[in-house]
Amino acid sequence: MTAPETGRVVRTDAKVVHVEVGDRVVLAAPRGKLFEERKTQKNPVAVGDRVLVDTSSQPAGLEEVLPRTNWLGRLASTHDPREQVLFANVDRLFVVASVKKPPFSSNRADRILAACAWHDIPATLVLNKVDLAEDEEVEALRASYAHAGIELLETCATDGRGIDELRAALAGRVSALYGGSGVGKSSLLNALAPGLKLKVGKISKFWDAGKHTTTHSELLKLPFGGAVIDTPGIRVFRLHGATQQDLRGIFPELVAEQSRCHFPSCTHVSEPDCAVVRALDAGRIPESRYASYLELMNEIRELPDLEVAPDAEDESTV
Repeated sequence: MTAPETGRVVRTDAKVVHVEVGDRVVLAAPRGKLFEERKTQKNPVAVGDRVLVDTSSQPAGLEEVLPRTNWLGRLASTHDPREQVLFANVDRLFVVASVKKPPFSSNRADRILAACAWHDIPATLVLNKVDLAEDEEVEALRASYAHAGIELLETCATDGRGIDELRAALAGRVSALYGGSGVGKSSLLNALAPGLKLKVGKISKFWDAGKHTTTHSELLKLPFGGAVIDTPGIRVFRLHGATQQDLRGIFPELVAEQSRCHFPSCTHVSEPDCAVVRALDAGRIPESRYASYLELMNEIRELPDLEVAPDAEDESTV
């Protein structure tokens, strides 16, 4: 075996991954030992990973995944408690959410933002399709996330609103775009870099929901510098690996209040004299954010009932 070469995973398929090695992309098959080493992860290799590959065979052999600076993972499924790693080694995650068509989902956005905080990934919330919403609706969303100190961009691919700001935020970085189906990720990327010519889907007029147009995660080079990982739309996202006490520390507006709770380990669910509940009643914490926190807390409480099912089918598209 020749000395392995260092590369970066730019796409993953069922049995092989596409690895950028120097100025070429090679197909590589992950070695079985990787699955043994990462038993708690459904997929030991993800887009963005730095890897060592043996290029003396066809396909090349993916020998090792180098240490990650960060990664975004989620619970593989309700039947499989392993972690599904979505991508790795990004400078920033842009959580894309449409204001209308499909309507904004605070639950979905908050889940991903919480996962970013859990995995130490800087995050920006991108409110897309602002042309379809009333000013008051956008202002209400802006105010909700201002409480949490979350960076926010407002964009519209059709009239160009916010595109220059998003381009500047992406330039020179390795970033990822992640969000629900139909929120406009592909349209935004086409507006940023028309040469990508990504397929854009239509919104179902019956369900007001998006259809998947991106079918796999892929790292795309940007003509103005940097790269972005484009991902398929989310159907289900469940936080992986966080305990109830961990969750208390990843909603910033709750953290700002909880030192005044009567019980130091207060979960802000049913305990008496809870400072977070008082702040909620006083309007300092948005109801939508607190509702997202409660739902995540309830899911974490149910996780011990799950059993490992290595061959369980994932219930959603990555």
